Amino acid sequence: MTTRRKFDTQFKLEVVHMVKDHGLGVSEVSKTMGVGETAIRRWVEQYEAELNGQSGIGKPLTLEQQRIRTLEAENRQLRSDNDLLKKASAFFARELK
Repeated sequence: MTTRRKFDTQFKLEVVHMVKDHGLGVSEVSKTMGVGETAIRRWVEQYEAELNGQSGIGKPLTLEQQRIRTLEAENRQLRSDNDLLKKASAFFARELK
């Protein structure tokens, strides 16, 4: 049974920059860094999607997308809290009549 390795965001960005900025091939970076080619292609694709304003798949790589995901989660929580307060307010308004 093989265990799935996990890479931090900084490592992924380093690998992506090797491919994008330094012009190295995916197979060359794969051998150098000890990461599968498929993973590198996926990271590059995700990075490009995030640069174009899309959310991409998996954990965000860019700081902007990380912030957007955090704000979206906070927004969902606040909307949920607001709905709960509206329901409680309506309940207590009925009780006071």
